[in-house]
Amino acid sequence: MKKIMLTFAVLFTLGTAMTTFTSCRDTESTGDKIEDAADDVGDAVEDAVD
Repeated sequence: MKKIMLTFAVLFTLGTAMTTFTSCRDTESTGDKIEDAADDVGDAVEDAVD
């Protein structure tokens, strides 16, 4: 019985740790994507003028 509880505790701890590491990604909002696209278009226009 003690071994089962220990196994459950280890699995729970590992699962929590993996969730923490994968959920801390930097996400880019829609506004950021639009701003990046506008910057790219502006750069392309400047390059075309040169």
